[in-house]
Amino acid sequence: MAQARQRVVLWRHGQTNWNIENRFQGHSDIPLNEVGLQQAEHAAPLLLALRPNKIISSDLIRAQQTAAALAKIAALDISIDAGLRETNGGNWEGKTGAENRAEDYDRFVNWLDGDDQPAGQTGERRSEIAHRAVNAINAALHDDISTLIVVTHGGTARCILGKMLDMPMNQWSAIGGLSNACWSILESGHHRNGWVLVEHNSGSLPEPIYGEESGA
Repeated sequence: MAQARQRVVLWRHGQTNWNIENRFQGHSDIPLNEVGLQQAEHAAPLLLALRPNKIISSDLIRAQQTAAALAKIAALDISIDAGLRETNGGNWEGKTGAENRAEDYDRFVNWLDGDDQPAGQTGERRSEIAHRAVNAINAALHDDISTLIVVTHGGTARCILGKMLDMPMNQWSAIGGLSNACWSILESGHHRNGWVLVEHNSGSLPEPIYGEESGA
């Protein structure tokens, strides 16, 4: 018997002022700006066409505000899970990419390249982020869920993709970033045993990816 197909949609939050300023947001609870709110409202009807039957979201306000745009028109509740938060950036949080390069160049650049050292000396490792975020997805992905919307963050989404696709961690940095309020789709039940990336950075025209882990 063929395996029932399930879909996990990784939806990045809309734009914030810190995205535009290229500040490492991490666990800092920064709200969407007006553009970000409009982005979420624009994306929501497109995601509704995927017929979602569950929405889970990071507990940070920028993700919750994004999720709310879809929850409203889909008549779904939002399940909040702190496991979907962005990377704890340690000493880099709140600083721009230029500042972090100037103050902590080797550590910052190596981290952007994909090593598993704690972000900003005192923050999280990529392996830790992937573990908590994929656990949150697995806890929500019951047999009766066909399309799960996961509202999260750019860095966390990359870690989820790398882990769920069984990629070596030193290759995770090859996964392109998500634009604000855009999404990637993983599906199970294909020819391979495991998840398949069927769409990446959907909903985006070619444009700068603001807040690409604040490394730009």
